[in-house]
Amino acid sequence: MVEMKRPTRLYKYRSFNNLTLSMLIEDVVYFADPTTFNDPLDTKPTLKTDLGSQALEDMLSRLIEQRTTAEMSAAAKTIRYRGPKTLAHIARQSRMEAERLLLDIRYNATNPDYETADPAQFLLGQYVQRELLRRYEKGVFSLAERGNCPLMWSHYGDQHRGLCLGYSIPEAATSDIHKIRYGGSRLVAASAVAAMMDGDEGSRRTVDEAVLLKKARPWSYEREWRLIGPRGAQDSPLELEEVVFGTRCAEAVKYAVARALEKRSRQVKLYEIREQPDNFLLRKQTLNLDELFAYFPRRNRTFDDTFDDLPELDELSDAQSAR
Repeated sequence: MVEMKRPTRLYKYRSFNNLTLSMLIEDVVYFADPTTFNDPLDTKPTLKTDLGSQALEDMLSRLIEQRTTAEMSAAAKTIRYRGPKTLAHIARQSRMEAERLLLDIRYNATNPDYETADPAQFLLGQYVQRELLRRYEKGVFSLAERGNCPLMWSHYGDQHRGLCLGYSIPEAATSDIHKIRYGGSRLVAASAVAAMMDGDEGSRRTVDEAVLLKKARPWSYEREWRLIGPRGAQDSPLELEEVVFGTRCAEAVKYAVARALEKRSRQVKLYEIREQPDNFLLRKQTLNLDELFAYFPRRNRTFDDTFDDLPELDELSDAQSAR
């Protein structure tokens, strides 16, 4: 993967909800399943079948055996099956799984309805593509280069009612964070996949990039970087440095976040987005905590209490009548 100079900050736009609170208070990040992304072409490269049927069969067999072995080994570990008989059984079942699928493909390739010169190569390419994507069961934590992008606030920041978390990248996390490349081809060559499986590091980087780090050019406004890790909520490998509140973010939300973070061992800076009077740009400015804390928390009846010592209206009327 081609790496570029990383910004000093990367930003995560969020609506204000329970997961956002966990990210702030528990210092976790959520690695999403790429199949849930709003772009259906994201992490969905197309295999270019530049190899013959026999080579594709060999590759598909290896992919299936590796996946099945990994799945059965994990299951055996869970139920504490060990020993050479277990390993031999797993290997045998993995080979049988691959052989069953190859037999099905050979049979289906004889269907005269396929309008292609080589139905077997076509079907093998489809299955290799599917198995390849199953190898990439990683999660993605998407970040952006800017915390003041109007489109990002609209699309991911709850239409400016949410907030934006600003992170720095510790040295230990740099190998897991990568910049998205926009545009170009969705194709990944079968020959590159085969070379990757044979241990070629350059081919591995090429395939990794094709699967995880390419998007259509219209998404380039996001200026996205991706942190790759196990799916689901994980302890954050990044350092939370700042929180930026949207132009429509409720004052009560700002107060709650400020109070939640005030005793954090490493200080988090708080900002809010303000409109520019003479253009369509947004600017970030420091949140005035003194003003915020002076107003919140408040009690609705506090104002009414100031009138508790005043006489009631009927008492005033009686006093005036007695004159």
